[in-house]
Amino acid sequence: MDMTIFQIESNKVLPRQGGLLISAPFLRDYHFARSVVLMVEHNEEGSMGIVLNKNFSALMTLNDLVPELASLAPIPLYKGGPISRETLFYLHRIPYLKHALPLGNGLYLNGDFEEMKRYLLAGGQTKGVVRFFAGYAGWQPKQLMQEIKDNTWVVNNDNNVDLLNLYLRDLWRESLIDMGGKYAIWARYPKYPILN
Repeated sequence: MDMTIFQIESNKVLPRQGGLLISAPFLRDYHFARSVVLMVEHNEEGSMGIVLNKNFSALMTLNDLVPELASLAPIPLYKGGPISRETLFYLHRIPYLKHALPLGNGLYLNGDFEEMKRYLLAGGQTKGVVRFFAGYAGWQPKQLMQEIKDNTWVVNNDNNVDLLNLYLRDLWRESLIDMGGKYAIWARYPKYPILN
């Protein structure tokens, strides 16, 4: 048996807008353990992404932050990363939303928030269509590339995972399985091997 499939090693791929960063199985950083980050920007000035699969410890909703939405059913708010938690981001599949940034695979980031509020108030669906995040993940110039070299992240620029429909707890595992090969094996690593 080829034992190298069990070694934690990044695929050393350069991240690009719309691609995913998937944390290595044993990363213990509070903000990024078993996380999946959607890349928004990666260039010589630094990198930015949105963590897709982290909840706040206390249930927070968009309704709590936007008084006009108080009468709607609760709209979940997720942790987009440790930077600028007071900043709202939204990932969606609404192509007509003005000023939205296309990320590929039918996904868009942000856009005219007044238009988004009108969509929600008119009964627009959120499940599978839009998710809201507070904060983002950011890296200084060359920092992310060093973390990739240090085997902290695997990059999947050609993901086939439905990022807006998967249950948060499944996103890390399903993203690795989507990559196949040894990464699919990593997806089965226990979170706490000592308890295995």
